[in-house]
Amino acid sequence: MENRFKASLLDKNRLSVTWELVPGRGAREKAQESALAAAEQAAKGGKVDALTITDNPGGNPAISADYLGMEILKQGIQPLVHFTCKDKNRNQMESQLYALDRAGVRNLLVMTGDYTVSGFKGRPKPVFDLDPTHALELIADMDKGLEIPGPKGPSYHQASDFFAGAAVSPFKATEAEQMVQYYKLKKKIASGAQFIVTQLGYDARKFHEVLQFLKVNNLEIPLVGNIYILPFGAARIMNQNQLPGCVVTDKLLAELEREKAAEDKGVAARLLRAAKMYAIMKGLGFAGVHIGGHNIKYAQVEYVIDQGEELSRNWQDLVHEFDYPMPNGFYYFEKDEKTGLNTERPVNRQGLPLDAPAGAGYSMMRLLHAMIFTPGKAFFPVMRKIYAGKSNPRHHFIEHVTKVITNDCKDCGDCALLDMAYLCPMSQCPKNQRNGACGGSYNGWCEVYPNEKKCVWVRAYARLKKYGQETQIDKNHLPPANWDLYQTSSWYNFYTGRDHSAELLGIPKVEKKETRA
Repeated sequence: MENRFKASLLDKNRLSVTWELVPGRGAREKAQESALAAAEQAAKGGKVDALTITDNPGGNPAISADYLGMEILKQGIQPLVHFTCKDKNRNQMESQLYALDRAGVRNLLVMTGDYTVSGFKGRPKPVFDLDPTHALELIADMDKGLEIPGPKGPSYHQASDFFAGAAVSPFKATEAEQMVQYYKLKKKIASGAQFIVTQLGYDARKFHEVLQFLKVNNLEIPLVGNIYILPFGAARIMNQNQLPGCVVTDKLLAELEREKAAEDKGVAARLLRAAKMYAIMKGLGFAGVHIGGHNIKYAQVEYVIDQGEELSRNWQDLVHEFDYPMPNGFYYFEKDEKTGLNTERPVNRQGLPLDAPAGAGYSMMRLLHAMIFTPGKAFFPVMRKIYAGKSNPRHHFIEHVTKVITNDCKDCGDCALLDMAYLCPMSQCPKNQRNGACGGSYNGWCEVYPNEKKCVWVRAYARLKKYGQETQIDKNHLPPANWDLYQTSSWYNFYTGRDHSAELLGIPKVEKKETRA
């Protein structure tokens, strides 16, 4: 079967349309049957290019998006399967991809995933072994024919043919939040993302911002805009940040509350709002739209498409209706007062205040790094010689206690402190994100600990910005943690060239036999 979704996104003469289905928990419940009935309607209607299938949304268990995608493919329409990193280690992800490839399910939306919330007898253990950049690299390697090392040399699997994309949120309130989103977006594209889908928000200037960001950075990649047909109940939940990454401002919530007093409880108003978003996104130059909403019928999706096409002739007149900025919110570009959108001039970020403290402790860490952990300088040769003489990397009591006190060390042995302003992604990010923030932060707060803990990447950005080095986040792309090194001395692994820093900093490996306790 032709990959209609891929063809539609790459066709510059039309707007691709996907419709999101949330089939929920259970195998044969009404939600699953409704999803398959919707797939049949969409296939016959011909206006939807793919059906997106969520993967344990909200951190709750649900029927496998993979299996349902296979069922939907039989209906004669392409599935776009959400492929998240929260529940599986890298081996299970590889197995999952083999199954999808064999079944002919090609389209994947690769995401970090919501933090796990509920499951059998309590909250399940979150995994987050790979982040989206790593998962995209795995998929890209499989598309080339994955190399498998062996005793007689490498072998190569037959190449797959996935069309994998990633997500980004332009709807962040603070400079640090937004910049780490865009830095990670660039890494996702470099790792193999073939299209980008935005998170959920209703600010037209932000729709435009992500397009402009791609343009000024010469990133030619299809962009899909997220359109959620928004009722008051869902809006209130999003407004309270109970669906991380989805932004509904107080101003928009107040409008929805007035609309629900209508005889139809606001149905017509929210469908028209979605159609206007469609029109604006088409006018701006998005490659596609992603339509979602609770209990949405196919006829309503068709209405959004048809009315959106009609309204797109005068889309500029609609921009002012989507003026829903975050309070004191950050924008990457200066505003174009004539259109209500953006110019191509980035704002001057240097004069903006830091979004998190960057105090004396960080300055001390920088000094120690310059003296002890910088290859070829000061005490580095001495430390390398000392650690090259050690026989057992598991004997590291003093190091471990010191790092537990200073950084709440989890003893992964593949330390990323040097890469993110001496903050640990393994202990201070619940999702263990080593290449940038997930999309769930709100006003600088961690998705999992709102109003309690700042996002560790917001803190890292602020620390680096204090010294004019925030673009370091843009440059460093860390591999996943190497679990061979778990509960071994990270200093030993650093100085002897065993961890990820060896390649980044050019530290040669010390070859010797090791004894395990």
